[in-house]
Amino acid sequence: MSVSKEVSSDGKKVQINIVGRFDYKVSQEFRDSYRQVPGQNSMSYYVDLSDASYMDSSALGMLLLLREHAKSRGGSVYIERPSKQIDNILKVANFEQLFTFHYADSASSVAGGDSGVER
Repeated sequence: MSVSKEVSSDGKKVQINIVGRFDYKVSQEFRDSYRQVPGQNSMSYYVDLSDASYMDSSALGMLLLLREHAKSRGGSVYIERPSKQIDNILKVANFEQLFTFHYADSASSVAGGDSGVER
């Protein structure tokens, strides 16, 4: 399990990558990935779940906290490339009403722009 981040060269986009289990054990690491970014106004956060193998209710809570953090600063959060299993969890929790999902297997949104398929 690990959480990594990449900030775009213009400082307006943050790509957060989750590898392995997305659960309470990575909560501090996940929080740090967005709280320790300078200049957080109007920031877009992209959470890449393509390499996440598991998600529990604490991960849902972490995503909601990130959403609250972003919205309070005029930003937004995008969920990228969730696996079918994780996508089902997010749908059951009605997260498609709270977040924009990108499903395409294209290059990272931070590196390659908004090239995902939205719904």
